[in-house]
Amino acid sequence: MKILTWNENWIRAVKKKDFLGIMNNEQPDILCLQETKAFHHQMPAEMRLLNMPHICRHAGQRAWYAWTAIFSKVSPLSACSEFSHSQKFHEDGRLTQIELPGKVLLINWYFPNGGTRADGTEMLTYKLSFYDELESYILEQQKLWYEIILTWDMNIVHTEIDIARPKENQKSIWFLPVERKRIGDFMETCWFSDMFRTLSPDALDEYTRWSYRAWARQRNVWRRIDYFMVSSWLLDKVQSCRHRQDIMWSDHCPVELVIDL
Repeated sequence: MKILTWNENWIRAVKKKDFLGIMNNEQPDILCLQETKAFHHQMPAEMRLLNMPHICRHAGQRAWYAWTAIFSKVSPLSACSEFSHSQKFHEDGRLTQIELPGKVLLINWYFPNGGTRADGTEMLTYKLSFYDELESYILEQQKLWYEIILTWDMNIVHTEIDIARPKENQKSIWFLPVERKRIGDFMETCWFSDMFRTLSPDALDEYTRWSYRAWARQRNVWRRIDYFMVSSWLLDKVQSCRHRQDIMWSDHCPVELVIDL
């Protein structure tokens, strides 16, 4: 099974940027999107041509905001678009989830950025609270004996190898020690592995998001913030995990996971 995850940053540009051409070439079994920025009625009609008839979407309630979606050729056993025990982050549309055969959950997240808003509102506390909700939700699902694949724009760089110029970025949002520790604690508590780093522990310059400024992508200078993680019992089923830096649609590149399910 080939799964692509991608912050494609505005799904309504599908025609302008040949999104369908890219997907027809890639032929994923499942496509997880973040930051689609489209309510249900704004989803482009062209998306019906993906040959992925099973769709789980969460547009939230805030215009031009996060929003996530899963398109699948595989018929899910169930689908949801909210934390089962909390409505706290529901308006942002940050979660979509499908259940696959074999009691496997595929959960697609879009994490808060955490940077201070233009009006001065401090958002790091909100971001860390999202981590807390995430861990609580995952532990809840694990108690039900689900195996879990997590995919996300995590808006955090976990280790120094995942960012250009780590020393200069020690006080930057996405790379703050408190953020990095929090996600490390989550991986340890919930028994998850970062699949790219598990399979490519020493790979350098492997970024997934670039600034539009200063020719950052052309120079390949920025950050790895887009991930696949799997629970430990699925590790031996993963065949590959790679960054598709050759796909140039947005300021993020897709991440591809091939797994035997």
